[in-house]
Amino acid sequence: MKQAALVFFFLISSQIFAQINCEYSVNVKDSIGTYKSTKEYMIYEKNFAGNKNYIFFTLVLTDGTPTLNVQFIQKSKEFMKANCFDKNSKLFFQLNNGKIVTLLHIDNENCGTMVRDNEGFDNRLLVGNFMFIRGSFEDLKSSPVNLMRIKYLTDLEDYVFRKEFTAEMDNKIYQPENYFINYLHCID
Repeated sequence: MKQAALVFFFLISSQIFAQINCEYSVNVKDSIGTYKSTKEYMIYEKNFAGNKNYIFFTLVLTDGTPTLNVQFIQKSKEFMKANCFDKNSKLFFQLNNGKIVTLLHIDNENCGTMVRDNEGFDNRLLVGNFMFIRGSFEDLKSSPVNLMRIKYLTDLEDYVFRKEFTAEMDNKIYQPENYFINYLHCID
């Protein structure tokens, strides 16, 4: 009976602590250097009154330097406010353990790109690359994220991270609050 209980315990614990396999959209190593980029992962989705907003994360490792690529996609037939990143832009992650982790924007000023589609929707795409600060990896691996604050050029916005949601866009299940716990090992 003890052996059966022990086997059951090990099976359960291996499922709980198993890391998610890494899927890369790009994984290149050549004479110039190395570049790895995980597949895009939806962190946030909001569809309301004909307006759609999405946030995707991608972890990137370029010659040993880890960064977080963040894509914001807005879709609407109405006016959309333009948010811009500049050298002072930051991402703040509030963790469930009370700590706050800051990532710094590493690109020049960027206000995104606007494209009109065949259905008459305006689509704004804003991409930012953020650098991890020393010690932030360990904090992000150890506790789920419950809030993300973005400091734009002229504005601040907060996004609450849900434990889990099924996206209307692709009907997949996403777990935003555990994104870093599940995927940071892909660029370690």
